[in-house]
Amino acid sequence: MRALRLDSLNVDQLRELDDLYRTTRDVRVRTRAQMILLAAEQRLAVSEVAAIVRESGETVRRWVHRYEAEGIDGLSDAPRSGKPAKAGAAYRERLVELVRRRPRALDLPFSMWTAARLADRLAEETGLRMSVASIHRLLRSAGLGFGRPQHTISSPDPDYAVKKRRSNSLATV
Repeated sequence: MRALRLDSLNVDQLRELDDLYRTTRDVRVRTRAQMILLAAEQRLAVSEVAAIVRESGETVRRWVHRYEAEGIDGLSDAPRSGKPAKAGAAYRERLVELVRRRPRALDLPFSMWTAARLADRLAEETGLRMSVASIHRLLRSAGLGFGRPQHTISSPDPDYAVKKRRSNSLATV
């Protein structure tokens, strides 16, 4: 197999590649820099470079060509669009609006929201079913979150507050 043609690399380019290889935390970028260094400095064939970095010969050729076309910046991953978000801005706004209102005010048979209840309510309203984890993630991104509920005991007795203070002071003695 013939060696890759990276004849035009100067000392500065090799030093820049070597610095990238030694300092980057991204393993994929490090491997790509290693491919270029092996091909340029040691004049190894594609199959030899592929065996050292444990990649296919096609992958080695692709990264060498990309380096030749784009330089050192070409060794980083290109941005990817990713999967579009299911929940749009209107869904997020409605979620925050629901969280800020008490369920009883909406004539619901419970007094506290849970992520599952929010998911159910929003599925009824919007037709979009989100997982409990997604509801948590959306709430966190809106600066909201779930904490442990604070249960309070109350009584219709008008003297309840006085009695409660008295019992609490006895309990701490």
